[in-house]
Amino acid sequence: MFKRNTTPTETTSQPVQAVERITSVLGSGVIWHGSINGSGGVRIEGAFEGEIAMRGMLVVGETGRVTCQNVRANTVIVAGAVRGNITTQKLEIRASGRVWGDVVTTAFVTEEGAFLRGQIRMEETVELDLEPAPESTPSEAAQAESIAATPIQIPEPTAPTADATQRLFRKKKGE
Repeated sequence: MFKRNTTPTETTSQPVQAVERITSVLGSGVIWHGSINGSGGVRIEGAFEGEIAMRGMLVVGETGRVTCQNVRANTVIVAGAVRGNITTQKLEIRASGRVWGDVVTTAFVTEEGAFLRGQIRMEETVELDLEPAPESTPSEAAQAESIAATPIQIPEPTAPTADATQRLFRKKKGE
């Protein structure tokens, strides 16, 4: 009646994706004009104007303001404001998030209260047209982690010699 299924279940051959994490933060008091390229996770809490084309996660925090012609990243989470078109594999607009621009994505998540003025085009796959990942020996991230793991050596203060203490004592006495 109740029989355990003895046939093995099929497993997919896709590799398990690493958890994306934030590696850089643009603080709330910072105004930045320029471009963000490369890979990693970036959180913007300040104001940014320019170009964003990156492999990884982009988080626009509640105090974040982004103005770009095109924002391209693997994952984009908006809790602040974005003015510009967004091309991403996954877009999440939080309740406090505001987006003015067109969106191309494979996955879209929104919370009640989120705002989007533009069109959404859902695709099966999205090409971000990013520069190829650089072929590197040790990555910059690995080098940075190595530097961060190196303990800082602070020399111990040396005790003054008896002779130096006597000279200091004589100076104070006026001899």
